[in-house]
Amino acid sequence: MKLVVFLLLLLQASRSADSRCFCQVTGDLDDCACDVETIDGFNNDQLFPKLQTLLESDYFRFYKVNLDKPCPFWKIGSHCGMKDCAVKPCSPNEVPEGIRSPSHNKYSAEANEQLEECEKAERLGAVNVSLSDETREALQDWSKHDDEAERFCVVDDERSPDSQYVDLLLNPERFTGYTGPEDWKIWNSIYEENCFKPYRVKRPLQPNVFQSSSGSEGGFYSWLEGQCVEKRAFYRLVSGLHASINIHLSARYLLEDSWFQKKWGHNVTEFRKRFDSELTGGEGPKRLRNLYFLYLIELRALAKALPFFQQPSFQLYTGRPEEDQKHKEMLLQILQLTRSFPLPFDETSLFGGDEKEAAKLKEDIRLAFLNISRIMDCVGCFKCRLWGKLQTQGLGTALKILFSERQIEALPTSSGQRPSFQLSRQEIVSLLNAFGRISTSIRELKNFRSLLEEER
Repeated sequence: MKLVVFLLLLLQASRSADSRCFCQVTGDLDDCACDVETIDGFNNDQLFPKLQTLLESDYFRFYKVNLDKPCPFWKIGSHCGMKDCAVKPCSPNEVPEGIRSPSHNKYSAEANEQLEECEKAERLGAVNVSLSDETREALQDWSKHDDEAERFCVVDDERSPDSQYVDLLLNPERFTGYTGPEDWKIWNSIYEENCFKPYRVKRPLQPNVFQSSSGSEGGFYSWLEGQCVEKRAFYRLVSGLHASINIHLSARYLLEDSWFQKKWGHNVTEFRKRFDSELTGGEGPKRLRNLYFLYLIELRALAKALPFFQQPSFQLYTGRPEEDQKHKEMLLQILQLTRSFPLPFDETSLFGGDEKEAAKLKEDIRLAFLNISRIMDCVGCFKCRLWGKLQTQGLGTALKILFSERQIEALPTSSGQRPSFQLSRQEIVSLLNAFGRISTSIRELKNFRSLLEEER
C-alpha cells in the first residue's frame, strides 16, 4: 500500500513538472505594455511562416564570417574536435556573384551603373580631382570612425581577408555537445563583466558560489529592480538571447547517432533541465519572459527600419533582378506586418532625463554590448561561434536602429544625396536571421507545450 501511494505521489510530481514552467509564462511583461499571449498569436500565426520563407532566399542564407579570429581576452585551450562543431564554408561558385563580387554595390543596381559611368569618364580624360593617398586614407578612417561610433557590435568580418561565406541552411544551429567549463566561462564573462553588476551581487544558480540560507536570488533581483530601466533592459536582452539559444539546442538535439543515420529532434528532458521552475530554482520562467522581451525589442527595430528598406535605390542584390525584386517585396511585406503589431515596445522610455547623463549611459551600454560581440570569438565550438556572432551582431544592429531614429527620419528622398543612416549587407543579414532565431524560439515553445501535454 505504501509503495502504491509513493508511486502515485511520484507520478503527480512528474505531471506537475511537465507543465508548471509554462503556466507561469503568461500575462504582462515587465517594462513594456505587452503580454505573452499577444506575441504568441502574432508570431506563430502571422509572422513566423513568412519570415522563414524569406530567410531561405540567397540574399539571407549566405553569411560572411571570420571564424579564425583569436580570442582577445584569454587563451583558448583547444577547439571543439567533434564533427558536429565544425562549419563547412562555401566554395566560391556556390555563392551568387552579386553577393561575393567586391566590385558590386550590395544594395543598388542603379549605384553600380553610376559607378561604371564614373569610371568610364575618368578613363576618357576627365579632370583629375583625385585625392592624395594620405588624404583618402584619412577620410576612410574618419568615415569608419563615424560609422563605428553608432555600432553596438564588431562587424569587421565583412572586410577581413580571412572571412568566408557560410550557407546558414547547411550549417543549422543545433546541439553540438559543446558544454562544460569552456561554455560556462563564456556566459560567466558576459554576465559578470558586461551587465553592470557589482561582483558582490551573486547571480542565482551561479556555480561555485556559496548560497546563503536566504539565497542569492533575493539580493540579485533587489539589485536589478533598483537599476535604471536601461540597465534592466540590457540584462533582460542578454538573458533572453541566452534562453533563445538554449531553446534551439533543446529543439534540435541529437537523439540518435548510429552508423546509418543521425536523428535530431526535441529533447523534452533537456528543455525541462533548462527551464522548469523547480529544476532551475524559479529561474526558468524568468528566462522565458526575457525571451519575449527580446522579441519585442527586435520586432520594434524591424518596424523602425522600414523607411531605410523602402528607398527605391535599395535592393537585396544578388545579381538576379527578378528574384531580387520579389524578395524585396517580401521583405517590405514582413516589415509592414511588424508595424501592425498592436502593442509595440516604446523605446522612448529609454535614455530620457538629463541629456548628458543619457548620452553617457547609452555609450556605456553600447560599449558593453560591443564587448559581448568580441567575446563570441572566444567560443571553442565553431558552429556555436558562427551562430553566436550572427545573433549578437543582429541584436547589436537592432539596437543601432532603435537609437538612430533621427537619422532614419532624415533619409534622403532622392538618390543623389548621401544617406544619413546606412546598414551594411552584413548587418542586414544578421538582423533578419537573428530575429528569425528569436521567432523560431517562440514557435518552438508551442511545440514543447504540445509535447509536454502528450506526456501527461
